[in-house]
Amino acid sequence: MTAAPSTEQPGLPQAGLLVVVAVPAEAEAVLRGLPAGARPLPVPGADLRRTGHPGGVPLDVLVGGVGPAAVAAATANVLARHRYALVVSAGIAGGFAPHAPIGSLVVAEEIVAADLGAQTPDGFEDVARLGFGTVRHTPAPGAVALAARALDCATGTVLTVSTVTGSAERAAELAARHPRAVAEAMEGFGVAEAAALNGLPVFEIRAVSNAVGPRDRAAWRIGEALGALERAFRTLPYPELLQEVTRG
Repeated sequence: MTAAPSTEQPGLPQAGLLVVVAVPAEAEAVLRGLPAGARPLPVPGADLRRTGHPGGVPLDVLVGGVGPAAVAAATANVLARHRYALVVSAGIAGGFAPHAPIGSLVVAEEIVAADLGAQTPDGFEDVARLGFGTVRHTPAPGAVALAARALDCATGTVLTVSTVTGSAERAAELAARHPRAVAEAMEGFGVAEAAALNGLPVFEIRAVSNAVGPRDRAAWRIGEALGALERAFRTLPYPELLQEVTRG
């Protein structure tokens, strides 16, 4: 896929990856997995600080905000000014049992907006069925397979929701509509939309902090999930990943 023209200032190097997270704690976990010298963007649109990863792939981290709208706006703002080869949505998520237990990692084969549509007497209809747009982005299969092998993790559909699931009934409904769902989070589709607008491939990786279902904060393991996210960014084969997304 050919990248859209960039307004990046002359003389600035091209970064390999833009990693977009929702909150600072996720950015810190990503950065702990990388060599010293990188910092998350404190404000969307601020000057980027870059780091080299073993293999020579530069990487930027953006704290884009919570939810698909905030993160889409923040990502689009950065992509309008800087060039990348790949945009990565990353962070913690709820996992669908038994595919994604707490503390595990998942890589998205599909990034799906799960609640973008209309509730009808016959059930939920997404905007694609209604004829108003898309609800799905598909990362490069070769990149997904490569990352899954390196991280020894599950792959499947990662759902983007604007309201986190808090009941067994909604978990069952989502699982029925999306049989390959492995996780739900709140930002992936927004990041993917911004990437697509700029002609860039997208990728999503999530670390599971809780089970999708009845809301039980006492059962969440956010620290464990952040540790898994850190290990993921220490382990990812960055040069090979970029090669795969270039092949499409």
